[in-house]
Amino acid sequence: MNLFDVLTANADPAAPFLERPDGRIDSYADLQVHTARLANSLTALGVKPGDRVAVQVEKTPENLYLYLATIRAGAVFLPLNTAYTIRELDYFIGDAGPRLIVCDPAVQEDVEDLVDPMDAKVVTLDGLGQGSLSDIADSRSTSFATVVREASDLAAICYTSGTTGRSKGAMLTHGNLASNAATLVELWRFTPKDVLIHALPIYHVHGLFVATNVLLMAGGSMIFRPKFDAAEALSLFPRATALMGVPTFYTRLLAQPGLDAEAARGMRLFVSGSAPLLAEVHDQWRARTGTAILERYGMTETGMNTSNPYDGDRVAGTVGFPLPDVSLRIADPETGAAVPQGEIGMIEVKGPNVFAGYWNMPEKTAAEFRPDGYFITGDLGRVDDRGYVHIVGRGKDLIISGGFNVYPKEVEEEIDALPGVVESAVIGLPHPDLGEGVTAVVATGGKGAMNEEAVIAALKDRLARFKQPKRVLFVDDLPRNAMGKVQKALLREQHAGLYSGGS
Repeated sequence: MNLFDVLTANADPAAPFLERPDGRIDSYADLQVHTARLANSLTALGVKPGDRVAVQVEKTPENLYLYLATIRAGAVFLPLNTAYTIRELDYFIGDAGPRLIVCDPAVQEDVEDLVDPMDAKVVTLDGLGQGSLSDIADSRSTSFATVVREASDLAAICYTSGTTGRSKGAMLTHGNLASNAATLVELWRFTPKDVLIHALPIYHVHGLFVATNVLLMAGGSMIFRPKFDAAEALSLFPRATALMGVPTFYTRLLAQPGLDAEAARGMRLFVSGSAPLLAEVHDQWRARTGTAILERYGMTETGMNTSNPYDGDRVAGTVGFPLPDVSLRIADPETGAAVPQGEIGMIEVKGPNVFAGYWNMPEKTAAEFRPDGYFITGDLGRVDDRGYVHIVGRGKDLIISGGFNVYPKEVEEEIDALPGVVESAVIGLPHPDLGEGVTAVVATGGKGAMNEEAVIAALKDRLARFKQPKRVLFVDDLPRNAMGKVQKALLREQHAGLYSGGS
């Protein structure tokens, strides 16, 4: 098998695949041509099956075709966030040992300084899809025999965000990506008639594998945009059927006066992931559009694990049920023993979507899997009496204050319900008496002043004393990464000395 052939097996060559920002349409036949030329280019540049191809370029159709060409050639795609600095790039290149690096022309010389030309070549693609790689591709053949791979062979390595310690390269196989896409096509009812607004980055699992692979496997088409613009996205609704996004997409769309049931009438599916969707946003969206956002849960190492149902209740604050081919359990973080239903524990999963391990980190890989094959996600959660999965927080975000476990999500939900609060992040900070002090960082959106004492007083009768914040700090907005996740590690770093005086 080869993931490329699996993804494109059912496509009509004459059908539209991708609408470019300038309005030009690429058909599925064009996709075959572009990927063949690029695959031939990779081969000419010395890339062999199993070699890594590191890519740090802007989002363009050519970048998307490069991903498909890489797996078609049997090589391993290594997408890198465009925000990474040269210093950060040095680590990824040194760790992954790519045969080829594709970068923006503006940083070509800096990248070349990082590598030995005997070990890796450097070519370029810019924000218009032009560069030395496209120049090579222009003269290459439009036919290419897709390289046969096993389901267990690597298709991609995606590095985790590395909020603690070294970033880890998650090894994703052809089988991992094919199985997850097939499950989601069926679960989310994608067909060749679907038109997806694709405004997510493609250096991340959400935009590259979920949005792209699902759409491809269904034989649908996408309206391809380099980045998300709420006004533009709303204007595209009449021509589309689906949107996949992060919570920020939906908060920005809610700020558009034209968003209503009529505007969303032709859209059959709105998916949110990569960060928690506030229940308030979920409720506002339903009230404005008459449709419910479908929230799901996944991660770099596994693709998607759970999803709210296509038919049935899409419950705010939950990520739905395990996918049909995914086994999920809630376990004691220390022992791995299953906890009673409804109790909080570590989310562990097993299935064909679960990655092959961390690149060059066999000991770390072994530590993250239970003896029976379940992967320890690092996420804390619970399953309610209806079977819906609730994410409580990251294991590393668990606060142990005075010997008691405090789950940030529980405190955040109470704070978020207070007037004037846009959202909150609850973190544990070093405390001389308690070990960790429960600390709330509250975003007000720059609208009006809030009072620390009033917030603490409001929580007095709503939370056990050990869960109540020792301090409440106020900011206009919470810091987020490129995928919209609140950067709690940064908040902990910024306020590490808050209790150094013993308060």
